[in-house]
Amino acid sequence: MKFVILALFVAGAYGCGLPTFPPVLTRVVGGDDVRQHSWPWQVSLQYRGSSGSYHHTCGASLISSQWVMTAAHCISSRNTYKVFLGKHNLKNANEDGSMGIAPAKIIVHEKWDSYRIRNDIALIKLPSPISFSNTVMAACLPDSGAILAHNAPCYVTGWGRLWTGGPIADILQQALLPVVSHPNCSKPDWWGSLVTNDMVCAGGDGNLASCNGDSGGPLNCQNSDGSWDVHGVVSFGSSMGCNYPKKASVFTRVSAYIPWINNVMTTN
Repeated sequence: MKFVILALFVAGAYGCGLPTFPPVLTRVVGGDDVRQHSWPWQVSLQYRGSSGSYHHTCGASLISSQWVMTAAHCISSRNTYKVFLGKHNLKNANEDGSMGIAPAKIIVHEKWDSYRIRNDIALIKLPSPISFSNTVMAACLPDSGAILAHNAPCYVTGWGRLWTGGPIADILQQALLPVVSHPNCSKPDWWGSLVTNDMVCAGGDGNLASCNGDSGGPLNCQNSDGSWDVHGVVSFGSSMGCNYPKKASVFTRVSAYIPWINNVMTTN
């Protein structure tokens, strides 16, 4: 059974995880520009700078009409945030169908451990439910406890740096990242004990990876019926570079946190 709480919020003509404009799935090295609005749950989390303007800092995923999911490490009590929905080009401040919303509440996992990078997940509540459209809709979430198969083809999306030390992307990017099983990702020459069962790894071939600015964004994996589940929240990668061999991108495994997500959404 799909995430029960989500079903209460997703209504009308727009079901979760089914874009009106399906993504064009390519296998190019280095990622590529996405088809506009093909990942309609993708969110740009932005902070207010000293000038009063907002700047992209992390990705996030819209998971219901009133809730957004991101990484705990993206949140700082020093910052003021807005979530931008329906974005494609960050340089275009007046995109049709996009909107920037100040959060009503931000809830970081109570056991977030920044030193050991554990429980790297947070939820953002919007002030009121939004209306879904062709450009903004919710992702599906996986069943609680679901584990992806080794080499499952998933896609990371975000506006992160185009290469190590490079600029962030203006246009939303997508990249194919095959899943790396926990037994492989936890090998000593990969991530070892830093990776837990509450995480999922993807990539690691030295060609494709998430990068700075992608943090908090989704790892999107397609179901047999064509819908997309967000199985991961971008958490961390190698300090030696974004595309370092055997240092797969590491995501918070969403299916390990379904009870927590359920509880937060129903008690807040």
